Amino acid sequence: MEIRVACQESFRLEGATKDIVMIPFTGEAVGPLFHGHVIGTGVDTQKIGKDGKMVLSARYMMEGTDCEGKPCRVFVENQGSFDVGFVPTMVTDSAALAELETTELVATVEGAPGGVIVRIFRKKQHS
Repeated sequence: MEIRVACQESFRLEGATKDIVMIPFTGEAVGPLFHGHVIGTGVDTQKIGKDGKMVLSARYMMEGTDCEGKPCRVFVENQGSFDVGFVPTMVTDSAALAELETTELVATVEGAPGGVIVRIFRKKQHS
């Protein structure tokens, strides 16, 4: 699944031990399993330590159609960092996509004009 995220104006708080940046966003999802859009706005919360280390957590809900053409919603929580990677979790009301709730997933995040592109994949199992 690919989510094309369009970022809005961010909000920043500079704390004693870390800084917090919250970035509201909208977006569209495309892929063979789901097509849809972010409902309202999602938010990416970035915790940035005074040492520069950053941990991100994005949460959002999307509405669209699943791979069977049925209407559904998908909630995504994507957490991690550029150093160690991103681990998304999903919850859905789609029977066709229910396995995504228990499948190990990984995500990539890359810059794009006005936002980012998030790609979510099944984690490859190593034997």
